[in-house]
Amino acid sequence: MEVFSRDEAHEKTQKFDQMREKKAFDESKAGVKGLVDAGITEVPRIFVDHPENLQSALASSNGHFHVPIVDLADIAKDPSRRKEVVNEVRSASKTWGFFQVVNHGIPTTVLEEMLDGVRRFHEQGAEEKRRFYSRDFTTSVAYHSNFNLYKTEAANWRDTLFCVMAPNALEAEDLPAVCGDIMLEFSKRVMNLGTTLFELLSEALGLKPNHLKDMECAKGLVLLNQYYPKCPQPELTMGTSRHTDSDFLTVLLQDHVGGLQVLYQNQWIDVSPVPGALIVNIGDLLQLISNDIFKSSEHRVVANNMGPRASVACFFYTATPPSPKLYGPIKELISEGDPPKYRETTIMEYVSHFSANAKGDGTSALQQFKL
Repeated sequence: MEVFSRDEAHEKTQKFDQMREKKAFDESKAGVKGLVDAGITEVPRIFVDHPENLQSALASSNGHFHVPIVDLADIAKDPSRRKEVVNEVRSASKTWGFFQVVNHGIPTTVLEEMLDGVRRFHEQGAEEKRRFYSRDFTTSVAYHSNFNLYKTEAANWRDTLFCVMAPNALEAEDLPAVCGDIMLEFSKRVMNLGTTLFELLSEALGLKPNHLKDMECAKGLVLLNQYYPKCPQPELTMGTSRHTDSDFLTVLLQDHVGGLQVLYQNQWIDVSPVPGALIVNIGDLLQLISNDIFKSSEHRVVANNMGPRASVACFFYTATPPSPKLYGPIKELISEGDPPKYRETTIMEYVSHFSANAKGDGTSALQQFKL
């Protein structure tokens, strides 16, 4: 018979209780919003993060650092302006891995309606949302709370509507009625913006404008419609734990509440909302194919008690349907003095490895693909 010390027995019980409580939370299919609607005044223990992850030793330092803002106005008709923008994109992608874009061509009315659509979905009745609840991420549309719920020590204070918008186009009837039309409109415009961004990034790498597009980096689009309910004890949990993104590129629409932070020079820097702007960040796969020229930076979202936060993270990559296409460092970027730093991988292999090891501690999945 197996014998445990009191501490070991306590730890084993705690782990059992945590798993049981996570399962109960998952099976409610009501998400974090369901907890708030039930009137909780304390954060359930499955959401309570380790003090080490919550402490602010890596303090925000907004007085010294600001995420670069890139103005895309006139880049199609003014070659000198385009050259300036390419230089700005190169600098931001190499140092921050983040920048905000303004004059990007998507009307403010579309951005606002998209955020309203996210709120409408997450704030409707639980029964309506449950119809979409799933942890099968091979489906095109899935509502859930914490994709890595059973892998992390603490759950995040966040619900998500996950939708694969490309390469296989969805119809309005495939999507929730309260937000389907605006999701289709927003996705079409983000795909157009993505083409522009990948052209600028290609040029920033010294390649022809269509290089990344021809590699099918802009072929797939996944929308993560995120909802962070008001938290009664934001000092005990995270909205999203520290992580990098597994895609080529992310375009993020965030509302006025804020809470996004990026790790820069060992400090957590607020990515303050700029009206009408979109946030762009380099993903792991773009760091891999750029052979570490561009940087996929850690970022997180802090919980808040000011009210619900809505955001839309637009991931450019194609994991479904799986493709045998291999991605490794671009041959034009490697030389005898700068050999490839990573082995080749498929998108599905990389994303599967990323998801299996997404423990919310900032550990990069890229390390497993290094040569």
